[in-house]
Parts: sequence; C-alpha cells; structure tokens
Amino acid sequence: MAYSWKRNLAVLWTGVFFCSTAYSISIPFLPIFMSTDLGVTDRLEIWSGIAFGITFLASALIAPYWGSLSDKYGRKPMLIRSGFSLAALYLLSYFVTDPYTFLVVRVLQGLLAGFVPASIALVATNTPEEKTGYALSVMATSGATGSIIGPLIGGVVSHYYGNRNAFLFSAAVVLIAALIGTFGAKEQNFNRSGARSHVRDDLKLAFANRTFVILLGLVALSTFSVMILEPLITVYVLEMGVDRSSASLTSGIVFSAVGIATVLMAPRWGKIGSRIGYGKVLLIGLVGSGIGNILQFFVTDFIGFGVLRFGYGLFYAAVLPAINALIVQVTEPDFRGRAFSLNQSSSQLAMMAGPIIGGMLGYLLDIQWVFVINGAALLVAALLLWFRGKGILTPSANAAGPLPAASSAGRVRHMDRR
Repeated sequence: MAYSWKRNLAVLWTGVFFCSTAYSISIPFLPIFMSTDLGVTDRLEIWSGIAFGITFLASALIAPYWGSLSDKYGRKPMLIRSGFSLAALYLLSYFVTDPYTFLVVRVLQGLLAGFVPASIALVATNTPEEKTGYALSVMATSGATGSIIGPLIGGVVSHYYGNRNAFLFSAAVVLIAALIGTFGAKEQNFNRSGARSHVRDDLKLAFANRTFVILLGLVALSTFSVMILEPLITVYVLEMGVDRSSASLTSGIVFSAVGIATVLMAPRWGKIGSRIGYGKVLLIGLVGSGIGNILQFFVTDFIGFGVLRFGYGLFYAAVLPAINALIVQVTEPDFRGRAFSLNQSSSQLAMMAGPIIGGMLGYLLDIQWVFVINGAALLVAALLLWFRGKGILTPSANAAGPLPAASSAGRVRHMDRR
C-alpha cells in the first residue's frame, strides 16, 4: 500500500488520543488514591504535589536524551518504547501499597515518557511541508479530546470500581495506543547511517538558533499560563458560591471548556496559518489568550466564568500548534526529533512549576488577580514577539525550510558523523 500522510495522521491522532485519555483517567484522582489506598494522612497536599510534579521534572531532564536517540534511530521506535513502558508502569501502579514506591513509579513514568512528542515529531517529519501546519493543528485536538474524555472515564471507574482500578484502565488504554503506533504508524525514508549526537552538542546547536530559543520560551510561557490556574479553578468556583457537593462537577465543566474549544478551533487555526503565516496566528493567539484571561477578573458567576474560559480556549488553540509548525520550519529535518524533545522539556518544566507558583499566588493574592497576572504575561509575550521576533512574523518564517538563523545544517550533519 502506498504511503499516505493522511492515514499516518489518523493513526497517530488515535494513538495520542488513547495515550492522553490513559493519563487523564488516573492522574486527577492522585490525592484520593494516596489518601485512601496508600495511607497518606499527614501533609497530603505536599505528597500529592510531589507525586504530580516529579514526573514532569524527570521527563524534562531526560527528553533531550530521547530526542538524540530519536534522530538516530527514528521517531517510531521512541513511540513504541514509550507506549509499552507506560502501559507496564500503569499496571505496576495498581500493585503499589506505599507512597515511597509510588513516587519511584512516578519518576520512572517521567523517565520513560515520550509517546506524544514522538508522535508529533513523526507527523512533522512525514507530512508534506505545505500540510504540516494543518496536520500539527489536528494533532493538538487529540490530546485535548483525551483530556476531556479521560476524567469522565476515570470518575466512573473510581466511583464504581475503586481508585486503584483506574490504573488498570489506564494501562489497558495506553497499551492500545502502543499497539496502534506499532502496527499503524509509518516512518518513511529515515536515514539511520549517522552516529548519534551528544546531548551537550545538541543543546549548543539549539541555543545557537535564536528563533528556536524564542519558540521554546513561548512554549514554556503558554504552558505555564494554563498550569498556573490548575490548583485555583476549583477554589475559585467555590468562592463564586457553588455548593461544595457540586463543585467537582462544575469545575470539571469549566476545565473541559478549554479542551472543547481546542477541539473545535485548532484545525481552523492550522488552515488560517497556512494562508497568513503561523507567526501571525501565534501573535493572534497570544493576544486573544491574554485578553481572555484578564476579562476573567470581572466575572462573578460560574456561568460567565465558563463562557470566558471557552472564549479564551478558542484563542489558546492557536498557540501551541503554531509553535509546533514554526519549529518544523526553523529546524533541519535531521534535528527535529531533538527539537521536539527540547520542546517537551520546556513544556514539562512549565507544567511542574505552574501549579506550585499558582498555589503560592492563590495564597498570597485574591485569585482573580492571578488571572490578571497571567493575561498580562501573555500580552507581554505578544509584545516581545512583535518587537523582537521579526524572524517569526516575516514571510520567510512561513516558507518551507529553516530560517537564516537556523542555517546550521552543516554543523548538524558534522555532529551526526561524530
């Protein structure tokens, strides 16, 4: 059968959907699991925060190494490695009986993660240049959809079968993702003849590309802008007068609003980006997200809050797909596995820091001021992009091939021969 990038996109979309669903099935219930099943009764908030953040830290530190292997051996082997490893670790979580062992398992999950970035890199390197932005925008909807469906499944499983059994469901679902990637995904014309590069050299090469570094910073900031609100939204909903017995459901709906908006709008932003340029789409997304966050300062009821979160999500849906498309355009093909792994490191560090800083700000300030700070940071990023990111906004940033700032193919190939 002839190779089809559309078929590959459909297969990898499905795989990422299952992987994201598996994560969302069990992770929201970590505090309850640690309390009722692992016997943590003292300082539960601290234990839960460590269990949540330690995985992201481990993943951020190891991602450049996996990216180096990805560019040497291919993105599909990394996808397979991660998928089956995560399935085994979710299964192992089912048997854990003490919190210290659980932390070890969470560290291993971070060290062996990488299914989603490997899938994105595979799509980015096996899709025609003119279709890359659209394909990456479609991929953005897979994770968002999984994050909407996962908590619903997890809630039902935890309620009827117990928190521990949620890990069995996660293991089964991520195993399906691994099988889909193994037998369905295709990687075309990959050259494995070169030597594997060193992470230190990869970092030097990456930081020599100013445009790529700006994009990594924008990834961190945009991810941070979402995660800083994670520990605060439920509390904010309670402050609006929602009854405590229905706060979880109401907060779940508010959380889902951004995901639903992403599913609806991300592919459209991809098509718009292919016409006007992904740099301009990124700028629009940052401005809209910033204003959307600031407006949430003024709402006093949860219905208006949910509507504004949805509106914010419509603009935020433009940000990460546009950045991914620009990463493709400013890096050489034989560096893209490492580029997307560095992208993952930047995102994971922000995912670790966001809830911690958000919780601190929520303690020190009224929560509505956190929305203002968040929105202002996104608007500042948009201003910096406008004044300092001309290479991203100019037409050359939207044409096929790397920007002049990224013209280091010779150095990449030289390092790959070492």
